[in-house]
Amino acid sequence: MGSYDVKQEVTDKYSLRGRVFHKLREDILSGKYEDHEELKEVAIGEELGVSRTPVREAFRQLELEGLIQIIPNKGAYVTGITQKDVKDIYMIRSLLEGLCARWATEHISDEQLEEMEENVYLAKFHAQKGHWEQLAQLDNRFHDIMYEACNSKMLEHQLKEYHEYVLRVRKKTLADEKRGSKSNEEHEQILEAIKAKNAELAEKLANKHMINAYENMVKNGLNEAYKN
Repeated sequence: MGSYDVKQEVTDKYSLRGRVFHKLREDILSGKYEDHEELKEVAIGEELGVSRTPVREAFRQLELEGLIQIIPNKGAYVTGITQKDVKDIYMIRSLLEGLCARWATEHISDEQLEEMEENVYLAKFHAQKGHWEQLAQLDNRFHDIMYEACNSKMLEHQLKEYHEYVLRVRKKTLADEKRGSKSNEEHEQILEAIKAKNAELAEKLANKHMINAYENMVKNGLNEAYKN
């Protein structure tokens, strides 16, 4: 019985730290905290209803991700994402998306393929109607389907992590309605390559899809949003 309690305590501690970390990470990426703003252990602990220990542990993990900087005897400060970080994220993601499309071509199920086809069809409809919010949601789901179809938990996890960073960048740059339609056209090309079992072409198209997304972001205010 005693052994069980110890294990349960460890599990609860990890779970609590995990919840605090993910909440702070989400708040930083959503823009709740400004770049260079100080994160105060006591205030955050009170807000989340936890002690300072899980907050301090979350800070260490956030520092490893480069989202905050802990300065000894001063405090923890939001590092934020620089313009170079954004470019790095997209260049890395373009390679990983390509690999994901290649593996998805080899492992995608009939159900996933059917959902992907429906996704492209619905996105085309919403693009014609000018429903940009629905189009953005479908865009995100298209990538999620591909991540799930690649049959690699490690790759899926990594791509979803990068995607969270990308969502924040999108909010800080201007929306381009034309890009929404163009993006779905590129999704359709990736879909057709996957259906044709052409893994090499699917990889090439998915890679270029991310490059195009980055170039569009630069055109629509990335330089202004990230002057640092």
